[in-house]
Amino acid sequence: MLSMLQHIEFLNILDYIGTFAFAISGVRLAARKNFDLFGAFVVGFVTAVGGGTLRDLLLDVKPFWMMQPSYALITFLALIVVIIFKRWIVRLEYTFFIFDAIGLGLFTVVGVEKSLMAGNPMWVNVIMGCITGAAGGIFRDVLINEVPLIFRKDIYALACAGGGMVYWLLLLARIGSPLLQIFPAITVIVIRVLAVHFNVCLPSLKSDQ
Repeated sequence: MLSMLQHIEFLNILDYIGTFAFAISGVRLAARKNFDLFGAFVVGFVTAVGGGTLRDLLLDVKPFWMMQPSYALITFLALIVVIIFKRWIVRLEYTFFIFDAIGLGLFTVVGVEKSLMAGNPMWVNVIMGCITGAAGGIFRDVLINEVPLIFRKDIYALACAGGGMVYWLLLLARIGSPLLQIFPAITVIVIRVLAVHFNVCLPSLKSDQ
């Protein structure tokens, strides 16, 4: 019982860190587009909770952020951080990539575990991890009128799938928490970083015309 409580608490910590990272990435891009403070908050909040909301709707449960105000508060904190450190966060290109990669990795693990706790088969859990990790970024890019990263040949959702598969293998090997969560999250982040660093991307589907 104690082990289960510790597991859930660690999962919540990952969820909060991922929320903050994704909220930062959303607010940062909104600032680059000269959104006002309310608009930046909305973009940050949608980025942070969008993937998890879609996951919960598919799992037929009440969206997580409707049950406690902490996610809105974390987004507000992210907005304050961007305002205070605007010169560093907004102007440097790699800050968006760093926070986006961290959020992607952590949310993938959160999505896999929440689907697992709902009693779904592992292949569904991997898909839910991809949705939780990638969907928030899609909503963010649509709101700021950009082509979503997932549609730009980037290794994005594929990195989430890689992390989900690592989670599956560790689960089969009976690896327990926190390594069960840490290794898949690191896998997603590393795949994303290496793909960008070495300019690895998926081939385009081009028309013959």
